[in-house]
Amino acid sequence: MNLDCVYKEVLIFMEHCVNSLNEQVPPPKRIPYGESFVFRHVEKSPYQAIVQKLARMVSTLHSAYLLLNYGFVQEQATLERILDEIQEDVCFLSYGIISGDLDESLHKKYLDAFFQEEFDSEDPMKSTQKRPTVSRRKVRAYIAKKDQEMTRLEPTKGVHLSRILSKTYSGYVHAASPHIMSMYGGSPPRFHMTGMVATKVHHMHKEEIWNYFYRGLTTLSFATKVFGNSDLDGEISACIKEFEKTPKIKAG
Repeated sequence: MNLDCVYKEVLIFMEHCVNSLNEQVPPPKRIPYGESFVFRHVEKSPYQAIVQKLARMVSTLHSAYLLLNYGFVQEQATLERILDEIQEDVCFLSYGIISGDLDESLHKKYLDAFFQEEFDSEDPMKSTQKRPTVSRRKVRAYIAKKDQEMTRLEPTKGVHLSRILSKTYSGYVHAASPHIMSMYGGSPPRFHMTGMVATKVHHMHKEEIWNYFYRGLTTLSFATKVFGNSDLDGEISACIKEFEKTPKIKAG
């Protein structure tokens, strides 16, 4: 099967998985806002946070793939940086549930920040809201600690690998010069600002997107175990095994 078709089927499947998990949590409620309303999870549970993160993961993966198809690899890599953090967040919350230590200040602070409204006034100019944050360093350190406890992976190695990945893709987010210069080339040399289809750089990012689809599926699998949904977990495991047979290149 053409790899493009595989990716599209995986995206549809992942959406199905998120919708299934969403049925296991209390649904959002209509909250009055101005002259209308907004949807919010009023319980603010870690399970609801996981579902929201997974929904954004699938949407972002879909967007990154669309950008890749048109050769906008700088923008694709920017979204992949977002995917890195989303997948870390899902693991962070899932490990907290599995380990039974969600009452610790780290997770509570994270969830408070996640569910906090952006503004405390209908007029953004009058808002005094300040969003608390949990440092990415602490999130990664927690994940690495749990990895070590459950899989015997050396924790310092896990933190180091996450830091390297973050540093690499942060250059795309912040438009660092070395990353921008990968847009430059050709004959005559110039900046390619309308996409880089069929270039060496495009080919490299075609390879990379495979990893993000795979990691998306494994993140879903991990989250599904936390929800105790054995039927869905079986579907995801079967999908992962089938996806592993798919070559990384030959997209397009």
